[in-house]
Amino acid sequence: MGTERTEDIPSGRARPHPLAPPAWLLSGLRPDPAPIPWAAVVRAGIALSVPLAAGFALDEPEYGALVSMGALSGVIGDTADAYRMRILNIAVPQLFGAVGVALGTLVFGRGWLAVGVLTLIALVSGMVSSIGTVASVSGLLLLLNAVVGAGLPLPQPWWTAPLLLSAGGLFVLALTLAGWPLRGRQPERTAVAATYLALADALEAAGGPDYDDRRRHLTQTLNQAYDLILGRRARVHGRSPSLVRLLAQLNVVIPLVEAAPAVHLRGRPLPPRIAAAVRDLGRAVEEGRTEPPVLGLPAPHTPAERALDAALRHAAAVVHLPEPTLRSVDDDRLGRPTALHVRARQAARDMMLSEASWRYGLRLALCIGLAQSLVSLVPVERSYWVALTVTFVLKPDFGSVFSRAVLRALGTVGGLVVAAAVLAEVPRGWWDVPVMAVLAALIPAFSAKGYAFQTAAITPVILLLSDLLSHQGFDLIRPRLLDSLIGCAITLVFGYLLWPESWHTRIGDRLADTVDDAARYVERAFGGPRPDTAAGLRTARTVRLQARRRLYRDLSSVRSEFQRALTEPPPTGARAAAWWPLVVAVERIVDATTAARVRVNHGAPEPRPAEVTALTSDLHALADGVRTARTPDRLRPPSGPSGDEASVLEPVRQEVACARGITSSEP
Repeated sequence: MGTERTEDIPSGRARPHPLAPPAWLLSGLRPDPAPIPWAAVVRAGIALSVPLAAGFALDEPEYGALVSMGALSGVIGDTADAYRMRILNIAVPQLFGAVGVALGTLVFGRGWLAVGVLTLIALVSGMVSSIGTVASVSGLLLLLNAVVGAGLPLPQPWWTAPLLLSAGGLFVLALTLAGWPLRGRQPERTAVAATYLALADALEAAGGPDYDDRRRHLTQTLNQAYDLILGRRARVHGRSPSLVRLLAQLNVVIPLVEAAPAVHLRGRPLPPRIAAAVRDLGRAVEEGRTEPPVLGLPAPHTPAERALDAALRHAAAVVHLPEPTLRSVDDDRLGRPTALHVRARQAARDMMLSEASWRYGLRLALCIGLAQSLVSLVPVERSYWVALTVTFVLKPDFGSVFSRAVLRALGTVGGLVVAAAVLAEVPRGWWDVPVMAVLAALIPAFSAKGYAFQTAAITPVILLLSDLLSHQGFDLIRPRLLDSLIGCAITLVFGYLLWPESWHTRIGDRLADTVDDAARYVERAFGGPRPDTAAGLRTARTVRLQARRRLYRDLSSVRSEFQRALTEPPPTGARAAAWWPLVVAVERIVDATTAARVRVNHGAPEPRPAEVTALTSDLHALADGVRTARTPDRLRPPSGPSGDEASVLEPVRQEVACARGITSSEP
């Protein structure tokens, strides 16, 4: 087992011809293979066209345009699966959006006052965005609506626009929740079933070259399922039997997930009946079946096979149990969510004390201040579109700032071509309603394909709504293109090039922290005396499970951060590409450690303490080297001891040796 097992850098990094566009640009222009969300497509078409029709019917097209603009914000924010999360994702940002447009309306045409207020709002928006997903969308909508309010002549009095925009968001929320009585827990049930199906795919690939990719997909689906269910668990015990049952069915996946690396390390495929049995459990979860299963599993022989067999039989019993007990729910040992007010207080404190939060808030405030100064102070015709572009581009949780600026410019050009055709050929009036229905329906469909495609879909919608408010018609096209380019230029210079972290990304530090976490995971799995009571064993397993789940989540986050860095131009993208194989190696170290622990739990001998100490020391030394080295070829970690080939930790040691080989420049 050596360096030949390292994963290749994603193929999008390759440049087949010297004159070909750079890989980071091509990766953004290549549509993602995500399926089109047809339900969201239909909702978007209805949500934006119906208010417009109502406005024309009441001879108040401006009011209809504002309601549609609020609906656009709701459509963009409707990204969750569970209905309760969708309420938060749509309703909470609408409150921030209403405050934003009210403040923007009050400073419309006020020169320096408008610049100062929008700059302050940008600082708050940037800091709030660092808290989490809902907060990020809320901060975005706060600033976007403030920019619109300060840049367009909206109906008076000042509270009219906030009321109409909120009505549009609530209309989207009503359309979204219309299926709740019919679908009930369907999103959660589908997520749990998807975890079983992803597990079946991983087991099917065990022992083969596709296992790593399928295991990562399994980690993603497991994270998504827990995110959907655990957020409501603290309040539903005893009141929602269906959610209790789903959580019990999800909990019993954990032993199966732990057994998967152990059977993979055998190096040969599993009998097809095992993956088929897991796949049947997934269908049983989705269909709500409770009849006793007929597994027909082969007899296990090795510790890894015994672990998988025991976990699969236990999962089958729980999946088909009509009414799981609360004890089985508590058995996941992953911890209950803290009370909402405690989490809110903690998030606010972390935001105020976070250097990264202040840094991003200041970057956004600087760029918005400059953009709004061009609009409010310089005697050249400029529109709110400059600040709007800055807001969309300078969102760190949306991807690479540099590539997003370029992709937004390209997407805006594509969107303006569509908008030009609409504004030139479609007469203002009732014909706008079917056109809006078609254009709005494209937003969810294109958003699933990538940022440039989303920009191309949103641009004509915003321009059509702006035309209903400003009545400029085709004359909107050229100024909006120029404003978009100015906004992208401001972001690139003042929000990217002038900030050191743009060029000296901390991906190495983040990776080093993960290597240290892997070392601590080895210590938790095998270090210290073995508990001599059942309660002690349960506690030790709880700690280990929590550490493993956190580590797999961190690894998933690190992988996403590296993939984002790969879309940056050199030197950031080149540095991420150099360290990328080590990310994969750390994932394999964690997998091998989990497999070793499973084998010990089912009969394999415990490793000697000296072996554990040597491995953890080697990993900590590797982490220290990653922190100090700019590139892997400058890293010289210790060679590590040669161990007992019969030891349960031998696969872990081999993976650590593989990681050391990656960091060497020698052939």
